[in-house]
Amino acid sequence: MTSTGESIILGIDPGSRCTGYGIVKEVSGRLSLVKAGTIRPDQTGDMSVRLAGIFAGISSLVQEFRPAEAAVEEVFTARNASSALKLGQARGAAVVACSHLGIPVFSYEPTMIKKSVVGVGRADKDQVAFMVARLLGARDSLARDATDALAVAVTHLNHRRLTRLKGWK
Repeated sequence: MTSTGESIILGIDPGSRCTGYGIVKEVSGRLSLVKAGTIRPDQTGDMSVRLAGIFAGISSLVQEFRPAEAAVEEVFTARNASSALKLGQARGAAVVACSHLGIPVFSYEPTMIKKSVVGVGRADKDQVAFMVARLLGARDSLARDATDALAVAVTHLNHRRLTRLKGWK
C-alpha cells in the first residue's frame, strides 16, 4: 500500500493453455479495474515453451503495473493426474515470476474465492463473472479466465481488509 492509501493487486487464474490475469486498484476501500486479460502461450511448442510464455507474461505485467501483492488461485483436483500436473506447473511459472520480481504471493482455494465474491462456495462461473463486473464497474465483456483472476484479486483485498480489522497480523 502506498502512502496515499492506494494498493494494486495482481490476480492470477493459472492455466497451461490460458492464464487469466486481473489488476485491481483499491483506494480508500473503493475497488476499480485497472486491466484484465489472458496470457495465451504458444501452443505449438512443448510444455517448457508454454511455461516460459506464462513467466514472461506475468513478469511483464508486474514490471508495468508494479502491484503491491499478487494473489493466485490454488490448484484444484483435476480430472486426471496429467491435467493436475500441467496446471501446477503453470501456477508455478506464475508464482515464480512474481517472486522473482519481489512481489509477495498469496493463495486462495476456488471455493473461498467464490464465497468471497458471490457468497456461495459452489457458485458457477457466470455468477462469479456477474459479481466481478458489478464490484468493479466493468462495462465490457471479459474472458472467463480474466474474470476468475479478478475474483482472486478481489478475494485477496477482502481477506486483507478483514485481517486488518480483526488485528490478526
